[in-house]
This record gives sequence, structure tokens and C-alpha cells, in this order.
Amino acid sequence: MRPRFGHRVSPKAAVCGVFVAANFMAIMDTTIVNVALPAIGRDFGVDTSGLSSVNIGYLVALAVFIPVSGWLGNRFGTRRTALTALLLFTVASGLCATAGSLEALTGYRVLQGVGGGLLAPVGMTMMLRAFPVAERLRAQQYVMLPTAVAPALGPVLGGWLVDTASWHWVFLVNLPVGVLALLFGLGGLPDFPGPGAPRFDIPGFVLAGGGLAAVLYALTAAPDRGWESAGIVVPLVGGAVFLAALIPWELRTRHPMIDLRVAQDELFRTTQLVLPPTGAAFMGVLYLLPQFLQGDLDYDALHSGLATFPEALGMLTASQIVPRLHDRVGPRRLMVAGGAGAALIIIVLAILTATPHPLALYPSMYLLGASVGLLFASAQNAAFVTIPASRTADATTLLNVQRQIAGAFGVALAATLTASLTTSAAAYRVTFVTLACLCLCACVLALRVSDRQVREAYDADDRASRAAEVDVSS
Repeated sequence: MRPRFGHRVSPKAAVCGVFVAANFMAIMDTTIVNVALPAIGRDFGVDTSGLSSVNIGYLVALAVFIPVSGWLGNRFGTRRTALTALLLFTVASGLCATAGSLEALTGYRVLQGVGGGLLAPVGMTMMLRAFPVAERLRAQQYVMLPTAVAPALGPVLGGWLVDTASWHWVFLVNLPVGVLALLFGLGGLPDFPGPGAPRFDIPGFVLAGGGLAAVLYALTAAPDRGWESAGIVVPLVGGAVFLAALIPWELRTRHPMIDLRVAQDELFRTTQLVLPPTGAAFMGVLYLLPQFLQGDLDYDALHSGLATFPEALGMLTASQIVPRLHDRVGPRRLMVAGGAGAALIIIVLAILTATPHPLALYPSMYLLGASVGLLFASAQNAAFVTIPASRTADATTLLNVQRQIAGAFGVALAATLTASLTTSAAAYRVTFVTLACLCLCACVLALRVSDRQVREAYDADDRASRAAEVDVSS
């Protein structure tokens, strides 16, 4: 039975509120914990190299359960799946704060990863089913909040909590957000049942979860352990083989866990090619810039986080601008402009490594966030306009799989390049230029996106809405 106050909560508001809160916690958790690792190591008597399991356990669990999210949403309904994942993530956060050993903390982080792996795809599925095509760009003004703010806020908030309180608070900070989101969701979160999931695809689960987990583990650990070590080569190659074998299996089986045929939609496929290089470049910059500021300019963790934070404001600005420009300019031009702008700003950051100046750094990060936000908001909206509601779970699962791999690849690429070059200044410049080239690749790929298909989808949705209004009135 739902609480009485739930009748006053709009279903669309409930979906937005739960999705934003849940996604914010899941994304921020990937960055906020890094700041606390030295303090955790001191408490448990473990050096920094021995703390990798804290993050790797979370990422591997995240990778295993992202592919399952679509099946669970279709089988049990999005409301039940989302609230269960939110509860699991919140409880696991509290348990992490009480951990008395590294082994216990790693186990609780795995539980967090299970919840986090379900939250983003199921939340995005609810958003797509709650909002018709014509309203999704407006909804993205709120949906972009966790993507924009969480990665940049994590280091700032984490550094402040560790310095003023203790490392336990980087996990406790999730509790009020999680509890409020749960109460809000119980009050008004609607259910969006899918087409059903008659049978669990065990081979698909093993191939998708195992392959994604192995690849993400290798990409995360490679910069520290070396790409040539057997502990990296074996999971990287094995994971790639699993993911390659997943494609023919999922296309052949009657009840696939992830229906890869959704990628036959031309607009979805072309936009999915644009997002990975941009995501890799963006996460690479967010990793690289604090390393430069702390290693070469002697910034502390808090001030390097503050120097990075303007990118979040830039992304939020872009989320407000895109709905106003979308119809007049078209998503293709917005994506090309965003990718080109991001490449240009990253080149500026490469120049600033030789002559760094705070007055140039802060506006550069703001413009980088605005450029990336322009591309992200346009591409994510265009990706789903021709996807029917019954297939949104498969589409959002694929989107989140590529997002995780792209982010891990971007960080691994940045860390590897900076470690492989002899001089620090040259290493940062070469790495920034490489990341800028990824953004230019996204520009070229964005030229294939069809504005005509987007307009036709909007027109079809508008005609369907008018027909529904006529039916109701008659």
C-alpha cells in the first residue's frame, strides 16, 4: 500500500526525482572513494597498492549486473526493480561505513556495485517510458544533473569529508539521499512493465557479465600493473572473446537477455558510435587534470577538485540550451559543435600544461563541460526517438555498457600515456592531444546522424498524441 502523500506526487516528477538521486549516488561513488583510499589504508594498515580491490570489486559487480537490469525490469517491473536496487545501494553504503577490515569493505562495495549496476539502466528506462519523445529534451535538464555534477563533486566532497571528519563519511553521505529517494519513490513512482521475460538467458548472462567484468577489470588495473602482465592480458583477451561470442548467441537465441537487434535501428546505432569516444575523452580529462594539478603544481585534493568543478556548471548550462536550439539547429550540428568545441578546449588544456594560469583554467573547464554537455544531451535524446517503448530496456542496457567501457578506457589511456613518457610536461601534453583526437573522431561520426529521422519521429509522436487526445475527448 502506498503512502497517502503519494497521490500528490506526479508520476513524471517521481521518476525524475528517483532517477536523478539514484544515478547521482552511483556515479559519484566512482570518484569520491578515490580520495579516501589513503585514509582507509592507514586505518587498515594496507599500502595504496593493496587497496585496488575496494574499487575493482565495485566496478566488477557493476559490470555483471548492468546486463541483467533489462531482464529484471521486464520480469518484475521497473518500479520494484528500481526501488530494490536503491535500497540495496543505500544499505550497502551504510555497511561500508561500518567495515572493520579491507575484506569486509570490499564485500560491501560489491553489494554497492550490484545496486549501482541496476540503477542507471532501469532509471533511464523509466524516464524514456514516462516521457513522450517531445518532452524528453525538457526532462534532460534534470537528468543531466548527476552526469554533470557527480564526477566533479566526488573529489571535492570526498576531500572535505576526509579532512574534516573521517573516511567513513564518504559512504555515510549516501544515506540521506538514498532514504529520501526511497520515500519519494514509494510515494509516487509508477510502474512500467515491459513485454515480459519468460526465461533467464544463462549463457547470455555469463558471456555479457563475465566479458564486461573482465574487460573493465583489465582496463582499471592495467595502468598500475602493466599491460604486458599476465594478470591483465588474460582477462582483457578473455573478456573480449566473451563479448565477441555474445553477439551471435544473443542474435540466435529465442529469449536473449539483451536483444542486440535493437542496434539495427539506424539512428540508435549512429548515435551510439558518437558517444564512446567523447565519453572516453571526457573521463580521461577528469582523471588527468587533477594528476597534473597535484603532481606538478602542488594543489591539494580539495583545490584540484575545485579547479575541475566548473565543467559541471558548463554541462548544466548546455542541458538548458539544447532544448531551445534542438528544433532550429538539429541534433547533428549540435553534436558536431560539441565535439569540435571539446577538442579545441582540450588542446587549450595541453597548452596550459606549459604555461598554467588559473584565470585560463577555470573558464576552459567550464567551456569543456558545455561542449561535452551539448554533445551528450543531443546524442542521448536522438538515440531513443525511434526506439519503441517495449525495447527501451535493451537500448538503455547497451548505452550503459558502452558508457562504462568508454569511461574505463579513457582513464586507462590517460594513465598509460602519462606513465610511458619520460618527461612529465611532455606526457601531459601528448595525452591531452590524444584525448582531443578522440573528440574529433566523434565529430566525424556525428556527421552520419540524420536530422530528418529525428524530425520524422517527433512528427509521428505529435500525431499520435493528437490522435489520443481526440479519442479521449470523444
